[in-house]
Amino acid sequence: MDDRYGTDVLADGWRKRGQRELPRVAASRDLVVEVVADGFCGAVIAVASGMVELEDRHARRRLFPLGPGFLVDGADVVLVPPVAAPAPTGAKRTASGSFAVADARARTARASRIFVEGRHDAELVEKVWGDDLRAEGVVVEYLQGIDLLAAVLEDEPPSAQRRYGVLVDHLVPGSKETRIAQAIERGPHGAHLRIVGHPWIDVWQCVTPRAMGIEKWPEVPRGIEFKVGVCRALGWPARDQADIARAWQRILAAVHSYRDLEPAFLGRVEELIDFVTEP
Repeated sequence: MDDRYGTDVLADGWRKRGQRELPRVAASRDLVVEVVADGFCGAVIAVASGMVELEDRHARRRLFPLGPGFLVDGADVVLVPPVAAPAPTGAKRTASGSFAVADARARTARASRIFVEGRHDAELVEKVWGDDLRAEGVVVEYLQGIDLLAAVLEDEPPSAQRRYGVLVDHLVPGSKETRIAQAIERGPHGAHLRIVGHPWIDVWQCVTPRAMGIEKWPEVPRGIEFKVGVCRALGWPARDQADIARAWQRILAAVHSYRDLEPAFLGRVEELIDFVTEP
């Protein structure tokens, strides 16, 4: 007589008996997948640290853990990391697009340097141009506002052997920043100083909307602190400085190379590096 319950319910593999083995699919870039849990559907744009980032047709981006819970062409699959591509044999490039020098040591810091207005500006420049700056021996310092530039120049005046490049936010006709810059350039230190800038209110906007997965940066009404207004408009917490810091880390993480930055910002930073490294 057949035993409907089997001969040994405790035999090895009893838990897996009858389970369907799902196909394992590599989460390669541009693969379109659907999330079973909530129906979010998008293309793979990045995989890192056990997470996959998807972007839907409205340019919204979300992170999900790799593994089961996905559909590809309507079929259940297990998403796994893609096979790493073989290392390129040609010359490597830095995040700024420059050719990387193999086994290069950081050069002793020059007397010339680049000033930026704030910590976020300095961190963004470091992320994209850090390798180039170390190779050239250029130090980036932040002022905490162009209002303090005149005092810095009085304490340590620039010279032919110690040139200063300054990167300023919101350097547009008629702005406070432009008036300060023009006054300093007309002063005694103008000959060995170059002040350039980008047109945006804050360096956050120098990261392209495409890199952030948004259509455009929000317009913040006058009277609302810019970073707080941006966070609120994007649905991010903005209760205190810790929330603002986390928002910046989120923005900075979206920058992988010069391609994620606005051309007007790229050009100005390159101009300053050339200026302070001239023979």
